[in-house]
Amino acid sequence: MRSQRFHGRYEETGRECEAEGCDEPGEFRAPGSRSPGFDGPGDWRWFCLEHVREFNSGYDWFEGMSADEILAAQSPIAGWRTETRVFRADAGVDGMPRWADFHDPLDAIGSRANDIRARAAGRQAFDTSWSRFSAREREALGVMGLDPQADRQRLRRRYSELVRRYHPDRNGGDRSHEGRLQRVVEAYQLLRKAAAFA
Repeated sequence: MRSQRFHGRYEETGRECEAEGCDEPGEFRAPGSRSPGFDGPGDWRWFCLEHVREFNSGYDWFEGMSADEILAAQSPIAGWRTETRVFRADAGVDGMPRWADFHDPLDAIGSRANDIRARAAGRQAFDTSWSRFSAREREALGVMGLDPQADRQRLRRRYSELVRRYHPDRNGGDRSHEGRLQRVVEAYQLLRKAAAFA
């Protein structure tokens, strides 16, 4: 097997170099006008070695990004903060856990597994216990991460815990959780007046 002298060479593609006036084979690909995303892998431009080097020397990966987006992209943990549907706050009305709610990812996975087991074991009991809450109150319980067996004392404890977790004064001025904090405050205000907690 012949070793490749240049990494990324696609020999015998039958393409010509896309540089104007060049008749060399287009054996090296470069990003095209459409970048990879939700709609598919994007497209490529094909160049010879000389022209792909020229293209790469002038390519700006950060083109069109703001200063904050550039800083985020250069972070060592870039890409690790994405949330899957299961761990988003709005993933469902049953208060699915979010990665950000846990210090250890295994705790988040365990919490999700326990929730699935509990629902499978007692679907009937689960449904009747939720019935004492209105639809808005069930949604608020999900925001608070509480089950329908929660009492007033547990509601207060959970509220206090979440406010401490998300308030900027407790996070070194980090205001990225303000939206989550607002949802927690609104949920608590609704639930503390709920007839189920009377």
